[in-house]
Amino acid sequence: MTSPKSEASFYDNPVIPGFHPDPSVCRVGDDYYLVCSSFEYFPGVPIFHSPDLVNWRQIGNVLDRPSQLPLPADAMASDGIYAPTIRHHDGRFWMITTNVSHGGNFVVTAERPEGPWSEPVWIDLPGIDPDLVWDDDGNCWSAFAGAHGPAFDGVQIARVDPEAGKVLEGPFPAWAGTGLQWPEAPHLYRIGEWWYLMIAEGGTERGHAVTMARAPSPRGPWESAPGNPILSHRSTSHPIQSTGHADLVTTPDGEWWMVLLATRPVGYSPKFHVLGRETFLTPVRWEDGWPRVGPVRLREQAPGGARTVEVAPQRDDFDSAGLAPWWISPRSRPDGSWSLVERPGWLALHATGSTLDEPGCTFLGRRQQHPESRTAVLLDHVAGRAGLTVRLDEGHHYDLEVADGQATVIARIGPLRTSVATRAVVPGPVTLVITTRSARKWSEEEERRAGLHVAAPDYIAFHIGEDPEPLAELDGRYLSTEVATGFTGRVIGMYVTEGTAWFDWFDHGPLDDGPPDDAERS
Repeated sequence: MTSPKSEASFYDNPVIPGFHPDPSVCRVGDDYYLVCSSFEYFPGVPIFHSPDLVNWRQIGNVLDRPSQLPLPADAMASDGIYAPTIRHHDGRFWMITTNVSHGGNFVVTAERPEGPWSEPVWIDLPGIDPDLVWDDDGNCWSAFAGAHGPAFDGVQIARVDPEAGKVLEGPFPAWAGTGLQWPEAPHLYRIGEWWYLMIAEGGTERGHAVTMARAPSPRGPWESAPGNPILSHRSTSHPIQSTGHADLVTTPDGEWWMVLLATRPVGYSPKFHVLGRETFLTPVRWEDGWPRVGPVRLREQAPGGARTVEVAPQRDDFDSAGLAPWWISPRSRPDGSWSLVERPGWLALHATGSTLDEPGCTFLGRRQQHPESRTAVLLDHVAGRAGLTVRLDEGHHYDLEVADGQATVIARIGPLRTSVATRAVVPGPVTLVITTRSARKWSEEEERRAGLHVAAPDYIAFHIGEDPEPLAELDGRYLSTEVATGFTGRVIGMYVTEGTAWFDWFDHGPLDDGPPDDAERS
């Protein structure tokens, strides 16, 4: 995981860039641990560590075994794992979340954040976005959302036994928010003499907001904060939008901070966010018994001074005994679909499906983390069909594919699939490169001549080897949530849809306009 650039007293948002939505955080001593939603991808629920809330390193995935993450082969894109909560209690880490594709709400536990995490304990709670909190008497409470009915459309609360998966009391209605749509993402906190309930409202799009209520006990009655919403960027020109789905944490010095999801839309109206919903950090202050937050800034003063930590490299040479934790695959990753030992120093991928347009293909990717990025792989491919792709879902992806001695750029946009450009390639290893670059601003004369405003959030270019001339360059808006819908972001990765392919290395980092050096490094 690439760390944000930080100085002694400032940091850059987002603190975890790319498709990392619905963050939840806890502190254990001087260390912080954070999890995010993973939806249809396996392994699920990435977990991060930070010494300072600013620099984050992925240390694993909570759900790293198929038995923990049963996803049907035909699970829809943007289904799967929704909104995890992580907490530390009684010497153990606890994570509760929802598998909307199979089974509902469940809890897993671990002695160490790196795992191993337990098998799921399923809880008979309806809805989504469950939370966990313990009171002074050892009772465990869970707030959850999404169990809407004719009598109550809001957050509910139950007293539960998370080890046995039993509901002991409730659920009972708690708070329906301020009247905006989709009251969800609840977190319960005991702060001083009050119980606080923080939720998200307004939908996870541009109307997203964070609101707060408090009560003398988890049973209520709930009083809405006089300043609600306590955070929202809706109807503003701020470069950060869709602020919501937040969690609170304190530092050892008693400072309060909030992690939250947000987006960075760009381009012409209505603008497009292509990296997905990302994890941001913002300070919190308390006034008259209520938290005050925001606005969330791209550059902010750090908590107690940011420190540099070791971060994951942007390059993987596939020399390790196992796959790094940031590699993800849609729905599953069958053991026979990949190998690091068949050809030492290379990743072997074996085809399990014949197309990226349907579930079941062999794909291994990383979340795109940089708005302007360069991704390159060295592919050695004897017979079959393989390549490098930028993926949002089965219906929206751009591919740079090698087959039958040719490299082809393929665009899948909704119901349309087309070959954009083709070039012959020599037998043997070939370097495939995909870059994303912000759209340049058109002049008034160019716009008038074309009869339209430039709208693209970025352009995606496809290169063979060190050739500076792209094989093709495509509009990035079609690989955005605003076009494709859903809750995820771009994932760039390797695939094979026929035969076997070997990859010597994979490199994803910020765009560098200097000369490529992949030939030397390979």
